[in-house]
Amino acid sequence: MLNYRLVIFILATLFGIIFSIPSFTQSDSGKKISLGLDLQGGLHMLLGVEVDKAVSNKIKTIASTVKYFTDNEQILIEDLTIEETQLSFVLLDGDEKPKLDKMLADIKGLNITDSDNLVYTIKLLPQEAKRTKELAVSQAVETIRNRLDQFGLAEPSVARQGKTDIVVELPGIKSQKDEQAARELIAKPANLELMAVDEIRADQVYTLSKDKAQTYGDLILPDSNDPNKKYLVKQIPILTGSELVDARVAFDRQTNKPNINFTLSSFGAKVFGDFTAKNVGKRLAVVLDGKVFSDPVIRERIGGGSGQISGNFTVSEAGNVAIALRSGALPAPVVMLEKRSVGPSLGADSIKASMFALISGFVLVVVFMLVYYRLAGVVANIALITNIFIIVAVMAMFGATLTLPGMAGIVLTIGMAVDSNVIINERIRELLREGRSIAKSVEDGYKNAMSAIIDANITTILAAVILYAYGTGPIKGFAITMSIGILASMLTAILGTHGIYEALMPKMMKDKNTKKWFGIDGGKK
Repeated sequence: MLNYRLVIFILATLFGIIFSIPSFTQSDSGKKISLGLDLQGGLHMLLGVEVDKAVSNKIKTIASTVKYFTDNEQILIEDLTIEETQLSFVLLDGDEKPKLDKMLADIKGLNITDSDNLVYTIKLLPQEAKRTKELAVSQAVETIRNRLDQFGLAEPSVARQGKTDIVVELPGIKSQKDEQAARELIAKPANLELMAVDEIRADQVYTLSKDKAQTYGDLILPDSNDPNKKYLVKQIPILTGSELVDARVAFDRQTNKPNINFTLSSFGAKVFGDFTAKNVGKRLAVVLDGKVFSDPVIRERIGGGSGQISGNFTVSEAGNVAIALRSGALPAPVVMLEKRSVGPSLGADSIKASMFALISGFVLVVVFMLVYYRLAGVVANIALITNIFIIVAVMAMFGATLTLPGMAGIVLTIGMAVDSNVIINERIRELLREGRSIAKSVEDGYKNAMSAIIDANITTILAAVILYAYGTGPIKGFAITMSIGILASMLTAILGTHGIYEALMPKMMKDKNTKKWFGIDGGKK
């Protein structure tokens, strides 16, 4: 007899079978579960974020803002210099002080001191410096994750560990070439800066020391292709990569070599346009990660907020640089603290051991249910099989990664899934022993077992939620599979088996063989 419970159970079973097939067959079509680092091998890295550099980079950004504002408002300043944790400059006209102070007041978190002779020194407040360092790690996690997603790696895991460290796991990295490309992409700062060349002292670049250049407010930077070639550029950048909104690979029409075209934000485009309009005939250095890629002469005002990075890129190198630029510059450099490769052979051994445990546990549970509960055990086993299909299907639909702890979660779920059926069957058997009819025993058995099943599952789900909230990658995988398994078991055990019993009830009532159906001699009512 068809009923709504059985219909829902049949639909759930079809859903589980259809959407789990790609994962079981590993076909190219359809969504399927990805294997984690411990199952298919790959690369494990521990990175450290140099958070002090984040403070220096923020000071440099503030200096660029001050330079643009004073140039735009025609406020005269001199000796604008940057140190590690502060910048300083001299205001030449005291009448402009209120206007300058108002602009600086709009920038939150600054500790500003200015003396009677209008010498300004700007630092970050201690709490702002702390916030900048913490934000640098969080931003680095997101930036690295975005880069790896755009690079096309399957299910990379990027997670913060401690105050300044980041754990990166890249499943499926098997060749040295792939490993090198991934490492370069992760660690590349991708700090784009547009800087003015110091035309007055440019010919002295090979005779000046770094300290002497700094007294002029300049930096000495190497060429990207020839480290022996040097450029003398203004220390304060005109624009930084923070104003970049897009970067794409393009090909030079004459040489057919790959370049990188970039696009600036509306504010960046305005700053860029204003600078080029005022500096026609002078050179503009395009700097990426401290190296000059080109220094074109400004022929006219450049509007539209676009530019180009040209160099001896290969197509893959240009693509990786474009990815790094699009996903954002790292707010602070990252260093490799630990690197560990997990071979695919170890993953194969883990899969073999996990599958053995999974199959062994499944077979033992199935045999026990058949021997102890007879046909009721068959019903429970049908629900158990459906439960496994649903777990795999749901994980595949969400693109989940299956790790070794996740496999353990599935093994544990097999036992927990059948546990609900054990409670229900025992309640039914108790009522049968009291001499009640099969129909009454089944109906009341589900009612009596419901509170115990729900309480047990809710407490387990709460534990899984806590594990997911506070655990790292492998523990999260265990929590996810266990949660999905519990929810699936409530559907199959409570709703599904009840629907099957309702459909079989006419036959059970006619047969009245409780030994055959539930494994005990009961009443014949």
